[in-house]
Amino acid sequence: MKDLMGLMGKAKEMQAKFQAMQEEIANLEVTGQSAGGLVQVTLSGKFEMRALKIDPSIFKEDDVEILEDLVLAAHNDAKVKVEAEMQKKTSELTAGMPLPPGMKLPF
Repeated sequence: MKDLMGLMGKAKEMQAKFQAMQEEIANLEVTGQSAGGLVQVTLSGKFEMRALKIDPSIFKEDDVEILEDLVLAAHNDAKVKVEAEMQKKTSELTAGMPLPPGMKLPF
């Protein structure tokens, strides 16, 4: 019974840590870029676009499609960075826990 109480305590502690991690990730801001930094997109940890910066040197009337592609590329770069940061924080939190391979947290 003592082991069960200890396990319950650890589960509550882990739940609190996950909640704190989720709040930290939600407040995270990551900037992705394309075209060598001419287009930059900043996303929150919830993948909300917070900022978009476009260098005026790439504005040309006939190049709208290129600009659209660059914005998408910068957004995708920022998204990959947010996902990597989430994975890093989750790995730090679960370090030492005997989890099955491939199991992703939070559930």
